[in-house]
Amino acid sequence: MNTYISMLRGINVSGQKKIRMIALRSLYEAMNLTNVQTYLQSGNVVFDTDVQDKRKLTAVIETQIKLSFGYPVSVFLREAADLRRIIARNPFLLERNADPAYLHVTFLYTRPTAAALSKLVVPQNEASEFIVGEQEIFLFCPDGYGRTKLTNNFFERKLNMPATTRNWRTVNALHQMIKIED
Repeated sequence: MNTYISMLRGINVSGQKKIRMIALRSLYEAMNLTNVQTYLQSGNVVFDTDVQDKRKLTAVIETQIKLSFGYPVSVFLREAADLRRIIARNPFLLERNADPAYLHVTFLYTRPTAAALSKLVVPQNEASEFIVGEQEIFLFCPDGYGRTKLTNNFFERKLNMPATTRNWRTVNALHQMIKIED
């Protein structure tokens, strides 16, 4: 049995793409996913399944969301081990002991190419910083995420792929949820 975390991009923001978590949980259960738990209203779901092919599972979830709710939503699927690695290796905590209140993780839809990564340059006069991980970008936003130029849209434009960001508190909460599952 594999434990996965799925994060949906752009739902329940400013009244757009509304999905109630009870409906999302029911949809996942209808796909024979087990131990389904949601966190917050932003489309964070922890679940178990025997399916091993992440790409296929992502495609199935995205298709079912579109069929059930009527609009496309990008789904970012991570294994429990991915989240453990992210928690253990946040460079802003390891190297600087940065205040977790200013930390975020931007999850990327796929691994970026070297050519795409070469386009990532911090905009002028930007206080925020980023460090690229495997399939995620660690963010340090000392002025707060609401004021940074290093948003989902920035990374999506530069890398030409969907991205979704979670604050460090949410990443840790999801990690706690998978620890309970172990």
